[in-house]
Amino acid sequence: MFRHRVVTSSAVLAILGSAIAIVPATPAAAAGGTRQIAAGGVTSIGGASLGPDVLSQPEIRGGGETGGLAAAGPNPPSAGGVDRSASKQRGDESGAVGEKDNSERSSAPLSVLASFNGLNHRNQRLANGGNQFSLEPPDQGLCAGNGVVMEIINDVMKVYTPSGGTVVDTTDLNTFFGYPAQIVRSTGTFGPFVTDPSCYFDRATNRWFADVLTIDVYPHSDPAHHIRGGDFTGTNHLDLAVSQTGNPAGAWTIYRLPVQDDGSQGTPNHGCRGIPPYGQPTLPTNPNACLGDYPHLGADANGVYLTTNEYSFFGNDFHGAQVYAFPKAALAARASSVGVTQIDTHGMDNGNSGFTLWPAVAAGQQQNAQGGTEYFLSSNAADEAHGNGVAVGPRTSTQLLVWKLTNTRSLNRDEPEAQLSHSYLRVGRYSMPPASEQKVGSVPLVDCLNNVACATFLNGQPDPFHESESKLDSNDTRMQQVTYANGLLTGALDTALVDANGHVKAGIEWFVVGPNGGDGARLLSQGYYGVTNNNVTYPAIALNANGQGIMAFTLVGNNHYPSAAFTSFSASGTGPLQVAAEGVGPSDGFSGTFFYNFPNPPRPRWGDYGAAVVDGNSFWIASEYIGQTCTLAQYEGGAFGGTGAFGSCGGTRTSLANWYTRISHLSAGGGGGN
Repeated sequence: MFRHRVVTSSAVLAILGSAIAIVPATPAAAAGGTRQIAAGGVTSIGGASLGPDVLSQPEIRGGGETGGLAAAGPNPPSAGGVDRSASKQRGDESGAVGEKDNSERSSAPLSVLASFNGLNHRNQRLANGGNQFSLEPPDQGLCAGNGVVMEIINDVMKVYTPSGGTVVDTTDLNTFFGYPAQIVRSTGTFGPFVTDPSCYFDRATNRWFADVLTIDVYPHSDPAHHIRGGDFTGTNHLDLAVSQTGNPAGAWTIYRLPVQDDGSQGTPNHGCRGIPPYGQPTLPTNPNACLGDYPHLGADANGVYLTTNEYSFFGNDFHGAQVYAFPKAALAARASSVGVTQIDTHGMDNGNSGFTLWPAVAAGQQQNAQGGTEYFLSSNAADEAHGNGVAVGPRTSTQLLVWKLTNTRSLNRDEPEAQLSHSYLRVGRYSMPPASEQKVGSVPLVDCLNNVACATFLNGQPDPFHESESKLDSNDTRMQQVTYANGLLTGALDTALVDANGHVKAGIEWFVVGPNGGDGARLLSQGYYGVTNNNVTYPAIALNANGQGIMAFTLVGNNHYPSAAFTSFSASGTGPLQVAAEGVGPSDGFSGTFFYNFPNPPRPRWGDYGAAVVDGNSFWIASEYIGQTCTLAQYEGGAFGGTGAFGSCGGTRTSLANWYTRISHLSAGGGGGN
C-alpha cells in the first residue's frame, strides 16, 4: 500500500551553474600487455526450485560454525574485502558539505509501460536448493533485447517477458558460471565467492554478455593443517559469459581471466602486499595477491571492456583501476581462445591512479575515430584516487576525468595497439554523501535481536548490543553507470547536497560530455538532482540515439521507505520525480546490525549500483527497494506460537534480510509514475 504521494517537481532540487574549463590531456598514454585466455566451458540458465524456509548455519559467508557474533566479524568479504571503499571504511561522514541544487526541470516525464518485482533476497538465499548464503546488497545488473529482459544480481539471475512473466526461472550464479554451490549444507563444502555481476545485450553481434568477479576459497576444513573451509586462497578472476545465439535461454561460452596480478597464472606482478585478515587462520596460497574489485562492463563497436578497482587482497593499499579489453568479434564467434589486453592506470593521473573507470556502453552510433574509441568516466575525490589510498584523501573534488581507449580496432589483431589516455573537466563540486535515513517503520530482525528469546533462537546466543533501524549506505563519490549515445557521454555519481530546508542529504551530480571536440572533451551540461527532506542514491543513466534518456535511483528519507524511482533525462536537464515502486517498509538486514558485523561497525549495505538500459525506443531500469513489511510476531511465526516459517513473514523475506529489486519498462512522452 502506498502511504505517501509522489513528491512533485516543485519539491525537488536542481542544477548548479559552474564555469566550464578544459584542462589539457595528460601527455602520457598507457599501452597494455596482451595474453591469451582459453574458453572455459559451456553453460546455460537452468532455473531451479527454491529450497525450504529453514535456518541453516552458517547463514553468512565467513560466519564460521555459528554465523553470529563469535565468528562473523571481519571475515565476510562485505566487511573487509569485496567492494572496498577506503572512505567508507574509515566511517568519516562528518565532513559532508553539499552544493545547492537550484536548476529547473526541463525534460518531459516518461510513460510507464510495465513495472514488476524482480529478484529479492528470498530468491537469493533459497536458490540452488537453499545452498546459498544471505548477502547484501544485490548489485543490480539488467540487460534487454530480442523481446526479453535478463536480471542478474548477487547471486542469482532470471529471464523475463516484457510483462514480468518467466522465460527462465531463478538460477544461482555459482551454477551458471560452472562452480560448486556457495555452500553444500549437507556436507559443509564451500564453493567460490561470486560477486559484482552485470550484463549487456549487444545488438550488433546479437549476443548477451554477463560478468562476475569470482574469489577462490578453500572448499574444506583441515584442522591438522590450520585450514578452515571458506577462507580465501588469494586467487580471483573475472568470468565473462557470452551467449552463443541471440537467445539468453540457450547456451553460453565462459572465459575466465585471472586478476590476482601477483605473477601467477599469467598475470603481471603489481607488488600487492599484506597479511591474512584477523580471524582467518588459513595461510593463503597467494599471500601477495591483488583483488580485482567492483568490475563493470562496457562495449564499443570493436571490443568488450571490463574494469576493476585493484586493491591488495590481504593489505590496505590501493594499486589502481585496471582495464581489460576483449575483442568483441572473437567472443561472439565462440573463439577457442581470445587475446585480452590489460592496461594498468597505476600512477597515470599525475602520479595518482585511476579509480572506478566506468566503461561506456555505446547505444546507437559507435565511435570510430582514432581507429575506434571506447570512453570511460571517473572521479577523484575518494581516498583511492590519491597515492596508494591508505591516507585520507580530500573527499571532495571539482574534476571529472574523461578517459579514452583509442585504436580499439586493433583488438582483433595478435598484437593490439590500443592506447589509454585521459583529460580533465572542471565540474561542480562533489563530496562524500551522508548516510541516508529511512522513514521509521517495522524492523522485525532488529526487534528480534533486541529480544533475548528470539535472538537466541536465531543465533544460539543473545545479542549484547542495542540494535536500531539503520541509515543506509549512500555510496561514496565513485562514478556510476556511463553511456555513449548521440555523440554524448553521460554519467552520474553520488554526492552531498543541501536541500531547500538547509539539510545536507545524499544527492546526485550528473554530467553530459562531448568527447570529440577539437580541443578534446567538452563539458556540455551538468547538474544536481535531489529531493527535499529525502535522499537519492546510486544513479544509473541511459541515453538513446535520439538524445532521450532516463536516470534511475533509490529514493529514501523522512517521507519514503527505500523506493525505486527515476526521472527523464537529456542534455538539457532532468524531468520531474517519478516513482516506479514506493517502498512499503524500511530496510531490515543483517549488514545494518552490530551483531553480524562485530568488531567492525555496521555498514547497512545498499545498491552498490543500479541499472538502466536502452531497448529500441524504450528504456528498462532496475533498482533496489523494499517490497514488504511485517511485525515481530509475524517474523517469529510458528517458532513462537504463530504460524508460518520463522523469519519468512509469510514467504515475503528471510530471517536476515528483506531487500527487493524493481524492474520497470518506460517510454518517452506522456504519462507518469504511480
